[in-house]
Amino acid sequence: MSDAPSYLFYQSRNPRPFLDRGEGIYLFDESGKRYIDGSSGAMVSNIGHSNPRVLAKIKAQMDKATFGYRLHFRTHPSEDLAAKTVAMTPEGLDRVFFVSGGSEAVESATKLARQYAVTRGQASRYKIISRFPSYHGCTLGALDLTGYDPLREPFAPMMRGMPKTAAPVTYLDRDNLTEEARGLKYAELLREKILAEGENTVLAFIMEPVGGASTGALVAPDSYYQRVRDICDEFGVILIYDEVMTGAGRTGKFLAAEHWGVTPDIVALSKGFGAGYAPLGAIVSSAKIVEAVLDAGGFLHGFTYAGNPLACSAGLAVLEELEDQNLIENAANMGDVLMAELRALMDRYPFIGDVRGKGLLTAFEFVADRETMEPLPPKLNAHEHLVELAYERGLIIYSRRTRGGTAGDHFLLAPPLIITKEQILEMMAILRDALDAFAHEVGLPIEADA
Repeated sequence: MSDAPSYLFYQSRNPRPFLDRGEGIYLFDESGKRYIDGSSGAMVSNIGHSNPRVLAKIKAQMDKATFGYRLHFRTHPSEDLAAKTVAMTPEGLDRVFFVSGGSEAVESATKLARQYAVTRGQASRYKIISRFPSYHGCTLGALDLTGYDPLREPFAPMMRGMPKTAAPVTYLDRDNLTEEARGLKYAELLREKILAEGENTVLAFIMEPVGGASTGALVAPDSYYQRVRDICDEFGVILIYDEVMTGAGRTGKFLAAEHWGVTPDIVALSKGFGAGYAPLGAIVSSAKIVEAVLDAGGFLHGFTYAGNPLACSAGLAVLEELEDQNLIENAANMGDVLMAELRALMDRYPFIGDVRGKGLLTAFEFVADRETMEPLPPKLNAHEHLVELAYERGLIIYSRRTRGGTAGDHFLLAPPLIITKEQILEMMAILRDALDAFAHEVGLPIEADA
């Protein structure tokens, strides 16, 4: 680690070594220490690090042109990536708008929804219902949709305050309902919220099909997804899927929506879409919505780097790599391996209360009591403590507070989609060592025979 002063600042003063290089699922610092990228950064590096195909595509485009403003030129990389994206998404999602990141994608989705409502003579519709907990980004518009108190509360006076409905945290429920009935129960909470807000004021509902940072790979019961689609159709509410984290093959399908056969009206993509090779995101919607907005005078929105040819070259190479190397199928298969390994941890560590996820977006959650699902005391700061112990041992994992940001601890394991079974076992050995150390340091029990 360099002793030179740093003039950068980010979220905290937590010191980290300088990155030297990346190879596949591994990262190396300047001392030569190797780390397994067990979270793909922030669930970004879907095809691993230093992929030769992507680097070659970027280099080839750099040799031709690095920037062409979309109002002045069309570019082959942006047109080709749009066509490839449409080909990989469900029927009915056939128009693409490029951005540079997830927060931009979410804001673009909401503004497209709003403009479409205005073209239909429904200017009274402006409210976007989201879930609590949830995460949709850190710009003010996306943050207003986010259900995570520590991130949102300092800026609340600067935002309108969009309505929330409960995320389908059925693993916490203590009732006699079946999982199917629980899924329907949480979907009906959306219907009740629409009626309470006034159906003529509700523009859209935005949801993560598999939960991200705020809920730790939360998967709703199957019954939830179609019922939500039906409720949105009943009231003319636009359904937006935030697939910034789940898209581009992460869950074992190109879009997580495909697991349930539900087609949202607008999808937000980023993270694995560019896979860390360039800042890239997109919204994908239907011709019906987009053409109506364009006919009414155009989409009143845009970013300087939208459709940047370098970023789109990288994105196209990423999607080609997903297809040619069968990485989406590998995500499904290796997700089964990883999930079995995580569930086995529950036999040894009584403080792991839940394991969940889809494909290679998985998580486990700490609790003080599995029967009540009471979280560990916040003063233990478990979500940061375990991350540091794993990092010291050469494993990068991602954590957040589970219960709205104020309590609870969950940990995301979301390695690159290129991972093998042997590499999963290597990752899990380091994780078990870190869990043992954590338990000993804070005085939590371990089942020695497990």
